[in-house]
Amino acid sequence: MAEIGELLKLWQNRRRPSASVKRIASDHIAALDAKMAEMAAMRKTLQHLVHCCNGDERPDCPILDELAQGHSH
Repeated sequence: MAEIGELLKLWQNRRRPSASVKRIASDHIAALDAKMAEMAAMRKTLQHLVHCCNGDERPDCPILDELAQGHSH
């Protein structure tokens, strides 16, 4: 959100170089791409764990086991 505020300030400043606007927008795209890649990796891991879980009446659950191992590190 800080990037959007910075872009709005640049919009109000008519003497600003367009290179500044482009740089901020490009940096924001890179940050969004990194977040999307991280979320895709988390989705893939969770999808694998869901596939490994029997989803039955037994208490053992690979999803919770994996979360517990990741949390203890």
